[in-house]
Amino acid sequence: MIKKNLFISSSFIFLIFLLDRVSKTYVIYLNDKSLGIEILSSKFLNIRLIWNEGIAFGLLSFNDKIIYNLLTFIIFIIILIIFFMVLKSYGLKKYSLLMILGGAIGNVYDRIFYGAVPDFIDFHIGNFHWFIFNVADIFITLGVIFMIIIEITGNNKNNKYEIL
Repeated sequence: MIKKNLFISSSFIFLIFLLDRVSKTYVIYLNDKSLGIEILSSKFLNIRLIWNEGIAFGLLSFNDKIIYNLLTFIIFIIILIIFFMVLKSYGLKKYSLLMILGGAIGNVYDRIFYGAVPDFIDFHIGNFHWFIFNVADIFITLGVIFMIIIEITGNNKNNKYEIL
């Protein structure tokens, strides 16, 4: 049972990481091919590559590499904490944490190998643009939303049986 749970959890994280990597690699390729112009432009969605050196939604962007590296290290520590939380979780809470973990691993990979995270999904209504984000951010956000719902409803507290 433990091996099955480990396999399912690892596969779930790998699938999120793979979706994130494929989407980012493809957008970077298209951006290089089109010389940096918008890849897609529509009434509500634009696909354009920006390099985010900060954390969520470009917050805490710094030009100083020491601060950038410190921030990356802190994110890595948070990933380890989430990993240990996953080991102690079950049911919906576990899968919410796995979504957060998979997305966080995808973004920290970019921080280490590119020195920034490629963001490219730009939703907008008229001139109001939401933050530009990527596939990893989608999974992190969904995981956090599910965690909030679980905490509000108390869904995991009454579940005495482990579900995968």
